[in-house]
Amino acid sequence: MTENLGNVLPVYVVADESLSMSPVVGELNAGLAALHRALLREPMAAAKVRFTILGFSDDVQVRLSLADLRTEEALPTLTTRGGTRYSAAFEALTDQLPRDIDALKASGYAVYRPAVFFLTDGQPNDEPEWRTPYGTLTDREITRAAPNIIACGIGEAQARTIVDIATRPEFAFVATPGTELGLAIAEFSVALTKSIVASARAAADGKTELVVERPNNFVMAIDVV
Repeated sequence: MTENLGNVLPVYVVADESLSMSPVVGELNAGLAALHRALLREPMAAAKVRFTILGFSDDVQVRLSLADLRTEEALPTLTTRGGTRYSAAFEALTDQLPRDIDALKASGYAVYRPAVFFLTDGQPNDEPEWRTPYGTLTDREITRAAPNIIACGIGEAQARTIVDIATRPEFAFVATPGTELGLAIAEFSVALTKSIVASARAAADGKTELVVERPNNFVMAIDVV
């Protein structure tokens, strides 16, 4: 019989690596490094998180997979290439999430519903094709591990699209008009860190709540629509 090792929250950062992100990918990597440091200061919370980083453009690159951040010396860095193909991200998640959940359960963990933090700076170049794999990913009758998706849009990303990606209206955020991209990335990273730490603390207390912080200089996308 597999030993019960307690509960874990799989967290996926799905980051736009299209060429338009080139000016700010350094800020994003710095933000992820800061998130890592923050979780290292919270070992009880960090123990409840398994962390994955996916970079998407025309395809998806797995930068980190189901990592216990307490054992990682440093996080891998995101790079930029290609266009903005949302389908690649949602197809990869549909394939990976069930396998990840099964692996965690086989190791003896109880698994909370995955949380996906999706960041993009532009509109998809595969509209409307991406909506089919997205529908498969988020349909709990089809994908048992269908995630909660928190969507953040900066730059040219449109509020209506971000609302369509988030699995709940209150999980959709866009940077306020005129916000400098580097600042938007920094604020996204801070909110991401706060959300993960708070959710992990809740998990450590045996609570299944997902805590989502709104980034500073962002508004709820539903208010823009």
